[in-house]
Amino acid sequence: MIRVLLVDDQTLVRQGLRSLLEISDHVSVVGEAENGEAAVQEARRLTPDVVLMDIRMPIMDGVEAVSVLAQEVPSLPVLMLTTFDDHSSIMASIQAGAKGYLLKDVSLETLVDAIESLHRGESWIQPVVTERIIKGLHSVRPQTQEAALIEPLSEKELAVLRLIAAGLSNQEIAEALFKSTGTVKNQVSSLMAKLGVRDRTRAVLKAIELGLL
Repeated sequence: MIRVLLVDDQTLVRQGLRSLLEISDHVSVVGEAENGEAAVQEARRLTPDVVLMDIRMPIMDGVEAVSVLAQEVPSLPVLMLTTFDDHSSIMASIQAGAKGYLLKDVSLETLVDAIESLHRGESWIQPVVTERIIKGLHSVRPQTQEAALIEPLSEKELAVLRLIAAGLSNQEIAEALFKSTGTVKNQVSSLMAKLGVRDRTRAVLKAIELGLL
């Protein structure tokens, strides 16, 4: 059972999320917090496996709370769950240390999948969020910017990267490309090494910054 801490300044939202997550056999809500400061305190006290964090809250917002938790408990993954999908909020959250970013209109199945992915040490960015990041970065840099990599990605690695950005797991990528899961896993490891990153979220962000997506 994955132990989750819910953080949102709206009581009704927290109650709704708790009720939904209690339907799942894989997730247990162990605590709630109404702002970032309380979230940090509850994370210290409860030692949850995953934190679901809103962005805009009083006293201390979600981005600042993620930054504090990333320093104090770097092994604790934080999933941003918010109504805000603007480029600056997304980038600020991920740069602060968030491992995932979802909008509140997702299904329970997607939310649980994301929680499970973070608990496994992976990351999760909703495809629509990835698209917003791409649009945001394209608005502030020329789209013709060339990727400056010591070793360029192969066409096969680029194909895998595009599917990662679409939110597919290794198994789903393997099925889509008619490859074995082991082959895909090796290609994911290779492209992350070439990009100089250690997780899938940052692989996508780095690829976007370099103009590969």
